[in-house]
Amino acid sequence: MIKLYLAEDQQLLNTALAGILELEDDLTMIGTATNGQIALEQIATLQPDVALLDIEMPGLTGLEIARRLHEQQPQVKVIILTTSYFKQAISAEVAGYLLKDGPSDDLIVAIHSVMAGKTVYAPELVVGLTNQPQNPLSQRETDVLQAVANGLSNKEVASQLFLSDGTVRNYMSTILSKLAASNRIEAIQIARHNGWL
Repeated sequence: MIKLYLAEDQQLLNTALAGILELEDDLTMIGTATNGQIALEQIATLQPDVALLDIEMPGLTGLEIARRLHEQQPQVKVIILTTSYFKQAISAEVAGYLLKDGPSDDLIVAIHSVMAGKTVYAPELVVGLTNQPQNPLSQRETDVLQAVANGLSNKEVASQLFLSDGTVRNYMSTILSKLAASNRIEAIQIARHNGWL
């Protein structure tokens, strides 16, 4: 019996998906949550074989949970269910990444595949990845923008990345120019949309 845990913030989808998966003879749903922080705590206690995670949730995102599980409970296989953030999911070393609107049969096959040690990505996502524009930002510019996206001020970014305040301002100016963004919020949105953050 494969033990599943589902974290999805849309209650209707959470309930429907849990019900569909419970119909399979070798799958059992041992817990669900609509909040990422609660999900992480319950996963630590319940020890599922596979955690099915949405990315956008209150508390913690699915990617944050995936990274923590990879470090603290690597035996838990993670499948991300969403429509974006594919590159970040790969960097979080998830075992599977599927579209939410895909057939439930694909999800069931993916669960069995990850339990067999395979990695499963929706083909549409892989094609989309190859069609995405290349990141125009250098690694250091990406680091600066990520720190800003995490809510740090220029001074805090400078301290964290061992740069001067002036250097951070210069990086931000270059970032805005490269992304054709009018402000830092727009730059963050553009970078996230394209999977660069």
